[in-house]
Amino acid sequence: MSETQAPRLDMSSRVRDVWAHPLGRDVIEKILLQLGRSPRWVDNPLVGALRLSTLDRWLSRRVGEGFFATVIELLSQHADVPASDTTAARDEWWKHAVFYQVYPRSFMDGDGDGVGDLVGILSRLDYLEELGVDALWLSPIYDSPNDDNGYDIRDYRAILPEFGTMEDLERLIAELHRRGMRLIMDLVINHTSDEHPWFQQALEDPESPYRDYYFFRPGTPDTPPNNWTSFFSGPAWRWFPERGEWAMHLFSSKQMDLDWSHEPMRAELVEMVRWWLERGVDGFRLDVINYISKPAGLPDGHPTVGALMQYTGVEHYFAGPRLHEHLRQLRAEAFAPYDAVSIGETPGVGAQLGKLLTGADRGELDMIFSFDHLDAPGRTRFDDYRYDLTYLRDHWTQWQRDYGATCWPSLFYENHDNPRMISKVDARPEFRTAVGTLLAVVQLTLRGTPFLYQGQELGLVDHAFSSIAQLRDVESLNRYAALREQGRSDAAAFADVLAGSRDHSRVPMPWTPGAHGGFTTGTPWLVGDGDHEEWNAQAQTADAASVLSAYRALIALRRAHPALVCGEIAFAPRRRGLWGYERQTGEERLRIIVNLGDRPRRWRAPERGELLYASGEADAVRLGPYEARIYALPPA
Repeated sequence: MSETQAPRLDMSSRVRDVWAHPLGRDVIEKILLQLGRSPRWVDNPLVGALRLSTLDRWLSRRVGEGFFATVIELLSQHADVPASDTTAARDEWWKHAVFYQVYPRSFMDGDGDGVGDLVGILSRLDYLEELGVDALWLSPIYDSPNDDNGYDIRDYRAILPEFGTMEDLERLIAELHRRGMRLIMDLVINHTSDEHPWFQQALEDPESPYRDYYFFRPGTPDTPPNNWTSFFSGPAWRWFPERGEWAMHLFSSKQMDLDWSHEPMRAELVEMVRWWLERGVDGFRLDVINYISKPAGLPDGHPTVGALMQYTGVEHYFAGPRLHEHLRQLRAEAFAPYDAVSIGETPGVGAQLGKLLTGADRGELDMIFSFDHLDAPGRTRFDDYRYDLTYLRDHWTQWQRDYGATCWPSLFYENHDNPRMISKVDARPEFRTAVGTLLAVVQLTLRGTPFLYQGQELGLVDHAFSSIAQLRDVESLNRYAALREQGRSDAAAFADVLAGSRDHSRVPMPWTPGAHGGFTTGTPWLVGDGDHEEWNAQAQTADAASVLSAYRALIALRRAHPALVCGEIAFAPRRRGLWGYERQTGEERLRIIVNLGDRPRRWRAPERGELLYASGEADAVRLGPYEARIYALPPA
């Protein structure tokens, strides 16, 4: 591991010193993203020469006292400089793979109770194999009270009965491996359910060793231990009157944060991970894994940072002081002995910290999910706006050049926590197939590992829910209640929630037209708006021009052309409304060109190129709306 350290910062440091610091650059870029501003605001000699003490004097009334001291303290915790070479990198199976996320509750119901399950997944493996995916990622199937649909785990070594049995999971693992496919599971180890035996014993017995597994703090009912807020609205603390104490929960009030500073707790988690890997699981996606380290004393969050990021206190734990230490332990003691893949969900992490988390020399994670590309600058998923694909182009181009030069990117648009991407880009029905196919071309031709989310391959879009009573997502329901308490009308509060509700992506998978889209013979746990009558797997399988057919063809193309997996990537000069790049390795050279808008664009096809794929008419002198093409070219 590289021992190069960034210079220590203090109030006499200049803005350019912060910009040169790995995490400092990430922090500045994140702030500018939230403000909808360009990095050019700080990446210039005039601003770069300003001292932090000067900015503190000028801006203290606006940003509050201690703002810059807070930033300096955060940066001091991550002084390592990412390695600039790739000599330690290996060719891994997961770099060649296409992953497919299954949200079990909504994928396929095998017993007619209205909830998807493991037997249902087993019944649809032919579909996934024909799609061409190499690995399944299962959202949590552990025993859970389901306050947050399984992300509140009650027993790490048991299956929630509504999903099936351990024998069903063993059958799934065996069947996937027989087909040459792999399984990774979602694992939530930042927090547990309040019904987990550890937490229950901690509540019942003030002398229990499990009290040190969580963040219990004494106090009074009207004064939480600090000002941190929950991602699901309200304070990040829950009062337990029977004990006269508070306990921390960054998410739902039933999802209690684990204290990773306590070694016995970490040891139990390591042993649990090994237990699953012994049973044939090939790796894990680690939920909000960058939140696991909290600073001693749990200091208050800075109000300005909280207002900017929408969550007070986040600067203290999005990259906590012992994060790298904890991840290295988890990797060395649990993942490495089984050569298992580790994929971290890392909200708020930028390219530079991402390099420290996934560099081949670091021994921490293999890949991360970073989310800054999912919404335009200054926007969040609860904003109702039209997403500009030129932002995706610019962001991913920079990410590929910077992070992707030494680390391996993950490529995704959708998951169980976000609305559908097509609806963000262009909700007009006449462009649905074109946008869905464009997104597929980009995702399957850039450098990195693609992660598809169920239904993405069908071009699914957001649902036209008409009332809050139709939603099931705890985040949506809590947000709606908080907005109503703030005085928003029912219509205004619902409109706010609808724009970003996670239920859009959780509506059951549409397999066929007709009753409930073939998902269940019972009553589905969540009901959509009837879109399945036309947009379903059965109809698209028989349609060569469908989004599903495009995904199948593009996954096969990726597998057939090594340049699309391990080739170098070079981007064409930036041109309005277009995105062009080449992939090359050895004797193979491929060119990808994409029209990012809803109007035709003039563009001349290469004279010596062989057209491998076109989502439109492949006119020689122009690209149609949202058209994407792939050409094979002679070696340069």
